Amino acid sequence: MLRHRLAALAVLAFASVPALAADCTVEIEGNDAMQFNKPAIEVSQSCKEFTVKLKHSGKMPKQAMGHNWVLAKTADVQAIAADGIAAGLPQNYVKAGDARVVAHTKIVGGGESDSVSFAPAKLAADGSYTYFCSFPGHSTLMKGTLKLVK
Repeated sequence: MLRHRLAALAVLAFASVPALAADCTVEIEGNDAMQFNKPAIEVSQSCKEFTVKLKHSGKMPKQAMGHNWVLAKTADVQAIAADGIAAGLPQNYVKAGDARVVAHTKIVGGGESDSVSFAPAKLAADGSYTYFCSFPGHSTLMKGTLKLVK
């Protein structure tokens, strides 16, 4: 009888534990010191959609210290950033229709936030990806790696 009660308690305890699922959302902050608070992001291949929530934790306006989050193949970062400067703030420092850009948020200033979602299926399992801020001059400091994981 005691064994049955212990078995029943074990089943109840196990049933109350949530199933482990991939986290398909990440929050990242940019600040007035031109820094992201995460040097790397891992994206599970099991995610159908992955969402990045960008928050500007500083106080400066977007015209002076705006930040966005742009994802691309590492080899394309410099060219995308250069083209973004020409596009200007009205285009969020991202050239319109740039096929090299996997995903990007809009430019946000102090206290503002934005988010973007993309399908991890767009990424190559062995690809090298970098996220960065394309505000002029920021991409040298504000960048990190994004890796697709199982």
